[in-house]
Amino acid sequence: MIKGKRKWTINVIASYLIAALGGNTTPSAEDIKSILESVGAEVDEDRVEFLLSELKGKDLTEVIAADREKFASVPSGGGVAVAAAAPAAGGPATAPVATETKKEGIEGRRERGVR
Repeated sequence: MIKGKRKWTINVIASYLIAALGGNTTPSAEDIKSILESVGAEVDEDRVEFLLSELKGKDLTEVIAADREKFASVPSGGGVAVAAAAPAAGGPATAPVATETKKEGIEGRRERGVR
């Protein structure tokens, strides 16, 4: 796990990951700097060194797996309740609910009798 109160910039982490994906299992500061410079990004050497010190001797896949477990418990939306509008005078009290879903593909067309 990467710990620390320093603010990370995604470009330093992304550069490390790009180097790792390219087959470099232990990217150096120079590797990260060359990737950042190749796209014209500013290099913050303190952040590069901090990242490398936090990852030194650690397996990147284990670090990612450990952090992924942390994110699994973070709510990511989808639990928002929506209030229904009041029905108009004389209208139905509830909105009609769709009872059938459209089936796609050959199987769905066969079931509907379409060839």
